[in-house]
Amino acid sequence: MPDQTILVVDDDPKIRTLLRNVLEDDGFVVFEAQTAAEVMQVIETTPVSLITLDIHLGSENGIELARQIRRVSQVAIIMVTGKDDVIDRVVGLEVGADDYITKPFHVRELIARIRSVLRRADGQEGAQDVVVTAAQAAPSGQDSVHFTFDGMTAIPDQMKLLDRNGAECGLTSGDFKLLDVFLNRPKRVLSRDQLMDLTGGTEWSPLDRAIDNQIARLRKKIEREPSDPKLIKTVRGIGYTFASNVVIVQSVEPSAKSA
Repeated sequence: MPDQTILVVDDDPKIRTLLRNVLEDDGFVVFEAQTAAEVMQVIETTPVSLITLDIHLGSENGIELARQIRRVSQVAIIMVTGKDDVIDRVVGLEVGADDYITKPFHVRELIARIRSVLRRADGQEGAQDVVVTAAQAAPSGQDSVHFTFDGMTAIPDQMKLLDRNGAECGLTSGDFKLLDVFLNRPKRVLSRDQLMDLTGGTEWSPLDRAIDNQIARLRKKIEREPSDPKLIKTVRGIGYTFASNVVIVQSVEPSAKSA
């Protein structure tokens, strides 16, 4: 197996040096970058396994950089945020980050998260996984993007779900938002706090069962047998994963074709 390459993106040279030393000691090949231009240059010239991306990059915005990366690459991204940057964490996950870690953090925790994300990424190789949002797939606003899975069709711009017979399922906006999170991240293990963040959940405690109740409602709408779920599977002690292959179908409106 080739060495796995980590790109450390931070505007603080001391942090970059610290992470480089620790990661290299752990067997990774490490590159550094402190600006968006440097990041894109590395991505274009070097196979990168994962990026650790600080949200605060001096005068540059890490969220915008994550969006820029996602336009050209599906490389794994771990966002590095401040302790109170809840909105940044939510937005970071929405634009395609695979995980986040808050400062201050222990370097061993970061390495554990890196290895976890890389294992998930390795497990997705060769599968029909889609990690592209509807907005990214149809930037012109003229194309209609549908997600298909297990004989069902989801239409994000209409917040509509069609069942296996083509009839519309009655999903609430909250249920559709949860489904959309899964469809954009198939076969990824998502913790309960990630799901709460991605669906815009308010502050909650680890004992809160709201997300579990919402999962149960969604299963009743999309599972062939809700008591034996095959699409949304429970990952004991962590959260949930959407186990089905997901395919993006992009259709162009007649006006866009003739333009």
